[in-house]
Amino acid sequence: MSKMHLVFGGRVSDPQTLDFVNLDEVDLVGLFPDYESAEKAWRASAQRTVDDAEMKYVVVPLHRLLQPELN
Repeated sequence: MSKMHLVFGGRVSDPQTLDFVNLDEVDLVGLFPDYESAEKAWRASAQRTVDDAEMKYVVVPLHRLLQPELN
């Protein structure tokens, strides 16, 4: 299995949490085959919203959720 990573973001109720305000409006940036490409997409998305403190983008290592015994 490749080390897939998911990048997504959206408006949060508190910038120190991951409590997304409206899951219907989450921006799904994409799935990426490695951390490096996911980080590049994350940086680009986060940079577009840098002036909005309530917008937050994250990288989720899906391979760790799908096969935790391999980590």
